Amino acid sequence: MTEELSPAERYAAARIRAAEEASALAPFRELYEFDLDPYQIEACKALEAGKGALVAAPTGSGKTIVGEFAVHLALQQGRKCFYTTPIKALSNQKYADLVKRYGADKVGLLTGDNSVNGEAPVVVMTTEVLRNMLYAGSQSLRGLGYVVMDEVHYLSDRFRGAVWEEVIIHLPESVTLVSLSATVSNAEEFGDWLDTVRGDTEVIVSEERPVPLWQHVMAGRRIFDLFEEESDHGGRGSARREVNPDLLRMAREENSRTYSPKDRRRGKMVREADRERERRSRGRIWTPSRPEVIARLDNDGLLPAINFIFSRAGCEAAVQQCLYAGLRLNDESARLRVREIVEARTASIPTEDLHVLGYYEWLEGLERGIAAHHAGMLPTFKEVVEELFVRGLVKAVFATETLALGINMPARTVILEKLVKWNGEQHADITPGEYTQLTGRAGRRGIDVEGHAVVLWQRGMDPVGLAGLAGTRTYPLRSSFKPSYNMAVNLVSQFGRHRSRELLETSFAQFQADRSVVGISRQVQRNEEGLEGYREGMTCHLGNFEEYAQLRRDLKDRETELAKQGAAQRRAQAAGSLEKLKPGDIIHVPTGKFAGLALVLDPGVPAGRVHGHRGYEYAEGPRPLVLTAERQVKRLAAIDFPVPVEALDRMRIPKTFNARSPQSRRDLASQLRSKAGHITPERRMRGGRAAAADDREIARLRAELRAHPCHGCDEREDHARWAERYHRLKRDTVQLERRIEGRTNTIARTFDRIHALLTELDYLREDEVTVHGRRLARLYGELDLLASECLRARIWEGLSPAELAACVSALVFEARQSDDAVAPKVPGGAAKAALGEMVHIWGRLDALEEEHGINQAEGVGQREPDLGFAWAAYQWASEKSLDEVLREAEMPAGDFVRWCKQVIDVLGQIAAAAPSATGDSGSTVARNARKAVDALLRGVVAYSSVG
Repeated sequence: MTEELSPAERYAAARIRAAEEASALAPFRELYEFDLDPYQIEACKALEAGKGALVAAPTGSGKTIVGEFAVHLALQQGRKCFYTTPIKALSNQKYADLVKRYGADKVGLLTGDNSVNGEAPVVVMTTEVLRNMLYAGSQSLRGLGYVVMDEVHYLSDRFRGAVWEEVIIHLPESVTLVSLSATVSNAEEFGDWLDTVRGDTEVIVSEERPVPLWQHVMAGRRIFDLFEEESDHGGRGSARREVNPDLLRMAREENSRTYSPKDRRRGKMVREADRERERRSRGRIWTPSRPEVIARLDNDGLLPAINFIFSRAGCEAAVQQCLYAGLRLNDESARLRVREIVEARTASIPTEDLHVLGYYEWLEGLERGIAAHHAGMLPTFKEVVEELFVRGLVKAVFATETLALGINMPARTVILEKLVKWNGEQHADITPGEYTQLTGRAGRRGIDVEGHAVVLWQRGMDPVGLAGLAGTRTYPLRSSFKPSYNMAVNLVSQFGRHRSRELLETSFAQFQADRSVVGISRQVQRNEEGLEGYREGMTCHLGNFEEYAQLRRDLKDRETELAKQGAAQRRAQAAGSLEKLKPGDIIHVPTGKFAGLALVLDPGVPAGRVHGHRGYEYAEGPRPLVLTAERQVKRLAAIDFPVPVEALDRMRIPKTFNARSPQSRRDLASQLRSKAGHITPERRMRGGRAAAADDREIARLRAELRAHPCHGCDEREDHARWAERYHRLKRDTVQLERRIEGRTNTIARTFDRIHALLTELDYLREDEVTVHGRRLARLYGELDLLASECLRARIWEGLSPAELAACVSALVFEARQSDDAVAPKVPGGAAKAALGEMVHIWGRLDALEEEHGINQAEGVGQREPDLGFAWAAYQWASEKSLDEVLREAEMPAGDFVRWCKQVIDVLGQIAAAAPSATGDSGSTVARNARKAVDALLRGVVAYSSVG
């Protein structure tokens, strides 16, 4: 029986209810069919109280509701709200959601592709659009009350992350910021920074998944639970979770099995096929095929599923494998509904292009409920897959990891085929953060009681390692902020150099660097206390022992230096003697495994050269190939010759000699012993008189040492030990102080270097932005300065629209894998000359950056323009067919469309930045840039998902 409340308590409760009913949150909660979670309510109350909010919660937990509450507050207060997302697909999706709720008249959309009702009170946009508006001082910012930054953890992205920090720093103080992030392990640190730059910010962290997640491993026909006790269901509960002992036993058995040595003599593919048959025939475990996985999950009622494959080709192959296996996940009515939706959504794509795009094969998969999803697909095709998946008409999607980045496509089950992926440089294990992001798609709120993550068994799998991935919540937010040329001129234009420097010091990057300095500073302080103690220990009553210890160190350093010089000289002499060897020389190998008599078969190649090319195996000097007296043929190295070597004698090598023939080696080795076995090599000393004996500096130091008062101290060696400890600690302390210096004001120092370069090129004059600087301020992108210099040098004047499109493509395109072996095809004539001049200008800028200490490896500076898309852009702008362009470009349709849209975006910037044709310059670039946009914006490139 509950205790009755006192009159005072009833009155207080009634007042709380009345306040809640009068708040903006009460009517907002009624818009949803479900009640809000505690963390959502806490965040919404913070916003209503006028605070900013950082909400960090797992994927699919509904954190966007907090962003929608900001929209609700803005409309209620008669103010504007900008809702920013990292990718256009997310912007399109959010726009559609908000239009459904508030109507098309109140919601707008601004992305690189679309501009719909841009002056509406609520505008959805990509983050770059808002950054550009802030720098341009757009009138649309008037009346702005709230900014929602969805997927704010994107600021870790090394290519685009800086944009998020630029927006956060430059937003007017009157704007309330709502930051929505995936679960990160340093949310409090990020919140502290937001508190510093944006004012009072509430940090709300929720680690509880809305739908419990079960972790599994699928091996053969069986699905094993990863953990023996799943009481915590992938959250961060207190229950200790043990790895399933069946999995551990299975791993031990599988990894301990040996195979017949006969296998080694057979092809790898044959061996693998045999082993697979053997495992299946004996009822052992195996990695199930893709059709087997989907069929099993379908049978267990665990679809819809997303199967993550870290390869575009792998995704397409998986769909084909399922089709060949006869897999059908849709009944006839679902199949007809799929066809109806697909035909409606693709009606605007020209019929002749559908064949080129593989439309009919794609449609067959969709009708069966199976699809791929990756960046190489046509955007329209990807959007159709997303729509059908959400409607339950596609039940199995094979996707790359890009699907995990914000697209609203939750599934009942997520499958991971492998725990290794290509990171652009090498195959690396996925991190706990990536694992959490991928498996976060499992479990649909309001639909599924639980979600499932299934990892496929692979030979050599470590269940304990997998459990560590699944149980770790380490996904720290790390700033990738770096000043750029465009940022520098825009900042100086608005704030002047000094204030710009101060603003950059408020970045999250500098905030994190400063925090890391705190721990190092404490260590320096402790070291200085230790140094004081050591200094007392080495105090000598006869004189300054620190001075005496320095003399001892100087003497030791000089002796070490001379010894190194002597060793280097001997190595050089030895290398020189090796270069004089000729085939047929009999030598004595002085040391090493093959010491003794040897015959030179091949003297090796002079250091660093192989047929005129640098050879790795000869990088450290000649490597003679010799036959030893023991009949071994070996390639020796410089290390085998610590002293110079001379030919003891010579003998002829028969033309019929074959180093691979044991008989041939035996015969020649016998001749070698007969010819030179009696010769005793002259013993060479490693060195004559020590160089130190004649060195004046050493003589001086020894004299000073003997004359020093502390030299006669009875406790000299005790003092010396304390002095050595002092010296080592002092050296460590100096290194720590250098690290502090390197991390302090790093962003501002980079800005200073950029400012100096732009000043030299006449873009800036202290606080003044020149006419060239104002042009650069309108050019955004990785190669902003190169684009500006090209306009300045007028190298694009007189180019046709198609030729200009080809040149501009070099500013945006980056090949997925560099192929230096084949020069890319480019248009001839004026376009080829302009592209060559662009590379020349880049070379000049690259040298200038090196001179100013601007390092591309640190994410600052201009990379070399990539000409790999120039021919495709030229062909498409010249009205060639999609079939012809894609066939010659050897590029997926999705990549082609994406690069075209990026070229269109930069062409638009160039049209705005280039001089007008009506001015004194008579420039044609702006007009032709607009014509190039029209020429590129056709067919599949022109298709837009938002009307």
